[in-house]
Amino acid sequence: MATASTDARLAQAAAHEQAGRFAEAAALYDAILAAEPDHADALHLRGVIAYRNGELARAIALIERATAVNDTVALFHRNLCELCRLAGRTDDAIRHGRRAVALAPDDAHAYYNLGLAHYDRLEIDQASACQRAALAREPGFAGAHFELAETLLLRGDLAAGWDEYEWRWQLPSAPPELRALRQPLWSGEPLADRRLLLIADQGFGDTIQFARYIPLAAARCANLIVACSPQMTPVIAQLAGAAAIHEVWDRIPPYDLQCPLSSLPRAFGTTLDTIPAPIPYLHADPAKSAHWRQRLDALLPRGYRRIGLVWAGRPAHENDRNRSLALDRLAPLAGLPGIALVALQLGPAQAQIGGFYGAAPLVNLAPEIADFTDTLAILDNLDLVVAVDTAVAHLAGAMAKPVFVLLPYAPDWRWLLDRTDSPWYPTARLFRQPALRDWDAVINNLISVLAMA
Repeated sequence: MATASTDARLAQAAAHEQAGRFAEAAALYDAILAAEPDHADALHLRGVIAYRNGELARAIALIERATAVNDTVALFHRNLCELCRLAGRTDDAIRHGRRAVALAPDDAHAYYNLGLAHYDRLEIDQASACQRAALAREPGFAGAHFELAETLLLRGDLAAGWDEYEWRWQLPSAPPELRALRQPLWSGEPLADRRLLLIADQGFGDTIQFARYIPLAAARCANLIVACSPQMTPVIAQLAGAAAIHEVWDRIPPYDLQCPLSSLPRAFGTTLDTIPAPIPYLHADPAKSAHWRQRLDALLPRGYRRIGLVWAGRPAHENDRNRSLALDRLAPLAGLPGIALVALQLGPAQAQIGGFYGAAPLVNLAPEIADFTDTLAILDNLDLVVAVDTAVAHLAGAMAKPVFVLLPYAPDWRWLLDRTDSPWYPTARLFRQPALRDWDAVINNLISVLAMA
């Protein structure tokens, strides 16, 4: 039984944690555990601190020790469900998730975590059921609504999925300026003199995917403005027509209605059969394309098939541990005859190029890529793009370039289930993991296809 002194130290450590002083919190928990090694609450909370410090394996080990001491605390199992899921231990995640809901059948967050684990295993019916169970207990639980949207959209139930997808603005991670919007959401109706603001609201890939709707919106609203990041301006400008583009949120002029780009499919009632696909809808600047053609001609042997590579996404992405891979996993490509590899990888993962060896030439263009106009122009001079689920895959698809997209076992909803094609990008071919984190099967399939091409 905890002493008054222990309780006081636990309370003090919790205050440090809530204030973001993780080192101070960890020191207090460690002091408690030095005196009481089997203090279940201290083990659990020390595990939480380890997770916050990026020590996933240690976090799991600590909280597993807590459950060994006391197996009847639902919160221990609820947190282990999520941590084991992040570690790819989905069997353990399901086991702990089921234990959590058994111990706390009214805990919406226990069902939510269990639903995430089922999604990672592509057990979509179970994932949906868990999120609906969470919502039955907490109807305003934005995270459960959003994850239910993911399951609906992944299965191709777009109409129901778009409605649930709107809950993303209530997520804690939603940009505060978008959560604070008070103007009505546009529903796709024709507008006369009223001004409509379109917002590039999510990541680069989402913006590229949904930018196809901008001309459709312009046809229903002559007084259109678009807000986007500076990086996306070259993409948006190709589709915005006469619409003004604003890169600074505080300088946007008054408007009457608003619609995020990722809400436009809902506004237009998009189904799998009505996805707008006027491919290509993005193009390279001719002068830049000519420049990069000369550059590639100087760097690569003539007559070789030019294949662009992107093997990793943004590290901060919540699913990056599953969607990205290491460059050396693509080493078999370098053994194929008659190909030259062009690295388009940006960010920290481009450092892997220095350790890549193979018979095929590998050219690193990343240091010369200033913005998306360069990427578009380079893609214009390639025969094929091989990419994980990143913005470059979307760019290639929007340009009608052949693109092989390497997907994790439980992909993002836009790639749907069980198909090798995409209704969003007709020139894309999808290579799916047959099991969680099984990149070997994906690469073997990719090599077989390329060898026959």
